[in-house]
Amino acid sequence: MKLSRRTILRGAASVPFALASLRTGALAQTAPATELPPILFVHGNGDYGALWMTTLWRMESNGIARDRMMAINFTDPLARNDDKVEQAGRSSTEDQRLELAAAITELKRRTGAARVALVGSSRGGYAIRNVIKNGGAGDVSHAVLCGTPNHGVFATDDQPNNEFNGRGTFLRGLNEGESEVTPGVAFLTLRSDGLDKFAQPDGRFIGKPGMPTNVTAEGPELKGATNLVLGALDHREVAFHPRAFREIYKFIAGREPARIAIVPETSVRLSGLVTGTPGGVPTNRPVAGAIVDVFRVDPDTGERKDGALYSSTTGSDGRWGPAQVDPAWSLEFVLISPDAPTTHIYRSPFPRSSEVVHLRPARPLGPADKAAGAVVIMSRPRGYFGLPRDVVLLDGKEPADVKPGVPTDAAATLRLPATEVGRNIVAQFGEERIVARAWPASENRIAIAELTY
Repeated sequence: MKLSRRTILRGAASVPFALASLRTGALAQTAPATELPPILFVHGNGDYGALWMTTLWRMESNGIARDRMMAINFTDPLARNDDKVEQAGRSSTEDQRLELAAAITELKRRTGAARVALVGSSRGGYAIRNVIKNGGAGDVSHAVLCGTPNHGVFATDDQPNNEFNGRGTFLRGLNEGESEVTPGVAFLTLRSDGLDKFAQPDGRFIGKPGMPTNVTAEGPELKGATNLVLGALDHREVAFHPRAFREIYKFIAGREPARIAIVPETSVRLSGLVTGTPGGVPTNRPVAGAIVDVFRVDPDTGERKDGALYSSTTGSDGRWGPAQVDPAWSLEFVLISPDAPTTHIYRSPFPRSSEVVHLRPARPLGPADKAAGAVVIMSRPRGYFGLPRDVVLLDGKEPADVKPGVPTDAAATLRLPATEVGRNIVAQFGEERIVARAWPASENRIAIAELTY
């Protein structure tokens, strides 16, 4: 068992995401990673496995074979309001425990390994702890919990069956005893130094301003674990930031990674899953009959270069791809999904292949959207926008709907008059720059500049 310790690691947010200029041949100098256990990545509440894409790339860039890693997609990733009461499109803690246990079995079968390492973001850490505590410890070598609210998002005497209640039935069961970890499994927690919106003393970040949550920034820590503080990172960055990658790799491998940067491949193949949000609830259930078109676009204007380089309609499994692209190409994904707006997703170049380029359509257009000529959304799935911490510019201005202070917003919306339909819109976050085109809202279209880093 690891002894508990706290280490303050500051300046994490300043690590650049710049890609290595090396090519795949450079990996030959990396020490073989076959002695590492296979790694299963577990996403958080309402999310999907695609969020681990850059982490998977960094692992591969350190010599870990792609087939020794897996990123789970929970069928219904959003938690119930009451863990004991069925709720359409949402999952219980037991649902997630069973799905994760099945994924562990599959990864062990695929690799022949006796034990696997588990890495979880936020709610994903609950499923990891639940599996380990309830019979799965022998299958798990390492458990890395990133921003997991291990002592609750709030801790009150009401809502005893809410899994995010630190005084509720679920978390009291996980945390009982002198040690909060299971013997025989190495535990690491990663947390923010005050910028995690789900580890705050005031309830305003969960819609209850002025209510004491009885939770502090130390909430994600566990007695008996190795507990690290990663500086001024937000709730998601403590899982997906390069700084977090270093600690995840080092804890599992027992040594520093050879590199933090992503090593580009000479040829890239992309594929993934199309999912939906029935009734406004995000799920990872496959969507059949969705059309996916992929275009190469000019990085400075967002305009398409020639026709679609890939086009298909999803079958019952919801899968699309593979699309063959160059690692230097900026891309536009057009998703036409049943009962959803046509969604134009603009992306930075993909330096490496990925099978987790999952696509969800944009939300339905609301009254304010329909009154506008065009709607462009700037989205950051692997982190939040922090002002004044970050450089965040949409069409040359800081977005008005991004609140300063503790980072809480992962999307910003720009609405344009009809006279500006068709023009290019620049989305800038730090060093990443995406140029999208403004499509007419009157045609039920939305553009998303989706950040990778």
